[in-house]
Amino acid sequence: MTVVDDRPEAEAPAPRRRPNRLLALLRNSWRQLTSMRTALILLFLLAVAAIPGSVLPQRGISPEKVNEYFVDHPDWAPRLDRIGAFEVFGSVWFSAIYLLLFTSLIGCITPRLRDHVRALRSRPPVAPKRLARLPQHTVLPAPAGGATAVAEVLRKRRWRVEVRGDEVSAEKGYLKETGNLLFHTSLIAVLIGVALGSWYGWSGNRLLVAGADNAFCNTRQQYAEAKLGPRVDSADLPRFCLRLDDFQARFLDSGQPEFFNATVTVDGPDEPTRRADFSVNSPLRLNDASVYLLGHGYAPVIRYTDRFGRSQTSTTPFLTTGDMGLTSEGLAAFPDANVDPKTGQRAPDQQMAFTGIYLPTAPQQAPFVRSEYPTERNPTLNLVAYRGNLGLDAGIPGSVYQLDQRQVRAGKVKEVGTRLLRKGESWTLDDGTTVEFVGTERYVTLSVRHDPGSTPLLVSCGALLVGLMGSLFGKRRRVFFRVVPADPADGSPTGGSSLMEAGGLPRTDYPGFADEFAQLVTAVNGADGTAERADTDADSSDRAGVREGTE
Repeated sequence: MTVVDDRPEAEAPAPRRRPNRLLALLRNSWRQLTSMRTALILLFLLAVAAIPGSVLPQRGISPEKVNEYFVDHPDWAPRLDRIGAFEVFGSVWFSAIYLLLFTSLIGCITPRLRDHVRALRSRPPVAPKRLARLPQHTVLPAPAGGATAVAEVLRKRRWRVEVRGDEVSAEKGYLKETGNLLFHTSLIAVLIGVALGSWYGWSGNRLLVAGADNAFCNTRQQYAEAKLGPRVDSADLPRFCLRLDDFQARFLDSGQPEFFNATVTVDGPDEPTRRADFSVNSPLRLNDASVYLLGHGYAPVIRYTDRFGRSQTSTTPFLTTGDMGLTSEGLAAFPDANVDPKTGQRAPDQQMAFTGIYLPTAPQQAPFVRSEYPTERNPTLNLVAYRGNLGLDAGIPGSVYQLDQRQVRAGKVKEVGTRLLRKGESWTLDDGTTVEFVGTERYVTLSVRHDPGSTPLLVSCGALLVGLMGSLFGKRRRVFFRVVPADPADGSPTGGSSLMEAGGLPRTDYPGFADEFAQLVTAVNGADGTAERADTDADSSDRAGVREGTE
């Protein structure tokens, strides 16, 4: 049998349009990127990507340690450097994860925020036809005021209420979704704050010795370590100078620190010269900069008199070794010693250097290698004298706190003696020159920072915690009440008066909803002061109809 299509040409089905594969691919990719699963994966990847930045030295924080890593690991260091392991937080792959997470969070929050605003502006939904199928259900005598009385009770308990004739719909718990959105929005604000601090922030560390001759001005060249953001130039640093006038420290008998306070003189072009105090937990606030107190120590004052009677004084900070007694190690170098005043010549092997261990409170008996207390109760300086070519004229960079051991191993610098000196004592070397331990000066380690993202970051973190609390403790739920006429043939004790059917539905996991629903029903049941509860569904598995009978 042959079937003939006798429809006119105008009724012929239109050809189906072929889907645009590129648009479909972009749509699906965007959906995957903005899904919560992808956001969690990116957040995990961001945490994993930050691990190398915590384990390996970073150029922006400690370039010296990066150079040491290259010396200690000549095979691995170049490979790690090629993938940006020493500049993790500025690398391409870390920035890619950062931006993808940023985009994912925005794409995830925007539609949810739109839906949440729409839900807040909309009225509670109409009650379902069969309230008996809801997780919580009961039947009770209708109060005297009917639906109006029920609505009044619900409003007093801060429910959003909608009355439709003999039906009352109410819902509560929008704080959960509000807190969830606030949490994710705050997370985006945290990322923005971190980005602002990274782009427009700067920081530098400086060791400052007390005294008028050791003033520090805020220029990049005067920092031991400095890090400027990509959008910050050296000329953008605020102009001010600091001079350490005094440092006070108090310790417990065990050596634990109790109190630190630094007194400085601040001199700036935009404000008069003033004195200011600051401590560990109370930084010094300046215009566009904050000065933090990180550490402190002693700088022994050593005077060396060469063969020609010329004296030179070195006030060199000795770095603490990490013990509670502030045992310190350092180097006092005199590269210009033993220069003939007549000819201006000096043999290259006549430079002097002294390495030493400073003990604020030396023990009464040897060995004199560790201080017993951090304050100066028995100050002692254990010096080792070296003479030779220190290698400072070669232009090779080195530490000002340690003697170049390459010169020692090459035989260009030789040890000429060691001596334990008390404050005020001197030591005459084998060539007739003398070295004297004059005393000490205090020094502090400062961190000068400017982070424009710190305030937004603090506010965002506070809002993030508030949103997290709302997300965890907010519970979305709905209740419905419907006034129904009673059938006198059912033998109801109300004498055929109206009944009220109530149902409740938790929108989220809420173990305490049954108790809250029971309390709400009790409050509605006592709205007129005379009604008593008629019936309660005891069997939660029976959702097919309303249980008949009376208590």
